Amino acid sequence: MTDHKPESPLETEMLLDEDESAGLACVLSFNANDPSGAGGLTCDATAMASVGAHCLPVCTGTYVRDTSSITDFYPLDEEAVNDQARAVAEDVPVQVIKVGFVGTPESLAVIAALADDYDGVPVVAYMPNLSWWEDDKIDAYLDAFRELLLPQTSVLVGHHSTLRRWLLPEWTGERNPGPRDIAKAASELGVPYTLVTGLPLPEQHIDNALASPETVLNHEKFERIEAVFVGAGDTLTAALAALLATGMDLPEATSEALHYLDRCLDEGFRPGMGQVIPDRLFWALPEDEETDEEEGPEVHPGADYFEVPFNETKH
Repeated sequence: MTDHKPESPLETEMLLDEDESAGLACVLSFNANDPSGAGGLTCDATAMASVGAHCLPVCTGTYVRDTSSITDFYPLDEEAVNDQARAVAEDVPVQVIKVGFVGTPESLAVIAALADDYDGVPVVAYMPNLSWWEDDKIDAYLDAFRELLLPQTSVLVGHHSTLRRWLLPEWTGERNPGPRDIAKAASELGVPYTLVTGLPLPEQHIDNALASPETVLNHEKFERIEAVFVGAGDTLTAALAALLATGMDLPEATSEALHYLDRCLDEGFRPGMGQVIPDRLFWALPEDEETDEEEGPEVHPGADYFEVPFNETKH
């Protein structure tokens, strides 16, 4: 008896073991394009791949920005957002839905409807700082997020100050609201768990807490890094969504995502004249590669190095 040899690439693919062909856990990610590469879909794809999941990116629009600031946002029509998401979700099994910045109440409505149709799929939603935007657009977006998406959200992620201003605008307590206070406000809108980041601690440390109204399920303390970062929240949320997609439970996934973010920030770099970007691919660098400040700035190869004559190939 002779072994059957596949006669075409297609036949080879069909002969793959079912488990092998299933591949990585998949996360449907709604986010904007970020030309600086600090956040947005670029961040989602690299962070998710780094922790072992496959990103299914749905573009909701594009920022106009550099590494210093956001100057504008051009949203995609909600029909385009819906068509992107429905097409891939009908083809690929989705383990988790991740929601970043989507730009309009109409797109939020599209995502909420899809999440309702895929009721068993957890939704991890991130609320970024929107202070760069016009006040009327902020109000409309936050209202739609509150009414449409939070009832579908499994885990809400955001910086302490952002979530406090949004969810507890009339807080009058003598102390600042803690993670459980914010989680309680979120739970009243349908969110069972909230990951609150950037809680200030003494001695140049910050805390990050996963909370429900009843308890803090997990918290991780880190030393504050003396730099201004952009893209940290998207990085954390993408990593958390991806780790949940791989089957990790929520407290463990939260811890792993926070430690991944800490390494990304520790290895952060400044590609332009603005803020520092997390290095989400820090793990891909050789372990023995160290920067010696005495050697002076790194010299990158010039354009001639990459030049290949027409109709010739380097081997």
